[in-house]
Amino acid sequence: MDMTHDHHGHDHDHDHDHDHDHDHDHDHAHGDTGRGRERKLLFAFVLTTAMMAAEAAGGLWSGSLALLADAGHMMVDALALLLAFVGAWLATKPADARRSYGYGRLEVLAGFVNALTQFVLVGFIAWEAVERLLQPAQILSGVMLAVAVAGLLVNLLVLRTLHGHAHDDVNMASASLHVLGDLLGSVGAVLAALAVRWLGWNWADPVLSLLVSLLILNSAWRLLRRSAHILLEGVPEGLDTAEVETALRQADGSIRDVHHLHVWQLASGSRMATVHVELYDDGAGAAALAAINRTLLQRFGIRHVTVQVDPGHCPDRVRGCGGHDHA
Repeated sequence: MDMTHDHHGHDHDHDHDHDHDHDHDHDHAHGDTGRGRERKLLFAFVLTTAMMAAEAAGGLWSGSLALLADAGHMMVDALALLLAFVGAWLATKPADARRSYGYGRLEVLAGFVNALTQFVLVGFIAWEAVERLLQPAQILSGVMLAVAVAGLLVNLLVLRTLHGHAHDDVNMASASLHVLGDLLGSVGAVLAALAVRWLGWNWADPVLSLLVSLLILNSAWRLLRRSAHILLEGVPEGLDTAEVETALRQADGSIRDVHHLHVWQLASGSRMATVHVELYDDGAGAAALAAINRTLLQRFGIRHVTVQVDPGHCPDRVRGCGGHDHA
């Protein structure tokens, strides 16, 4: 008969025959830190929305594509920040009977959607820039420069507000990506305004818009790959399943074999794992489980672990259980 043991980052062992409440698993990612992220995102949303309106008005007044493109970017970013705020808020909701892991993965979905919106934005900027190169327009460089500098300062403030998010928090990362894109757009607008005002290079406005769009495209692609990898339950970045398996085999002298190892990430650093183990002595299960839980937590930052202890040989070996089945 199989024995399944779940561990949640504690020093003692639990046996569960019912759905798990995972609130404690996500305290490190939410709780006070989650509320702090919500405040930052809301503040960033308000500032970005205000600056978006100012840049749109300035772009229409001055005739600058760089400002209009940056205003369009900021409009998308305002929506992105709003989605990130809603995602961070929903992620703090506790687990329920239908969603035993809670709502933490919503922030990954928000990051995925935000990355996709960047591709749409880049296409819009490129289309407008080509049209401006073919049909140059008159630009009021003084107005353009003043608005661009104001946008640059606001974006620096917003980026500083969002600075310091966890490396694997894709929700905050996506929000920071959008703001960074805004910052680059503002830099491009400032440079274009200077080129138009002092050198008379009206073509600099659409050209710098194209250059900024390429930078945005690169960042958006990286975020899209990263969030898609989490949604596909891939192995967390920087973690080698072969190394994890070796560490588990050496965790306790009673462990004979380790197989069916799966490691993935729920969201914001919430690493999870399931594994089958075979023991030399079935009576040593408690010590082996404690060693496995401790090793995964301390060496690999995996807090939520489900361990199945197989009596004797793995009962479903015919399905390849004895092999190296990695996520």
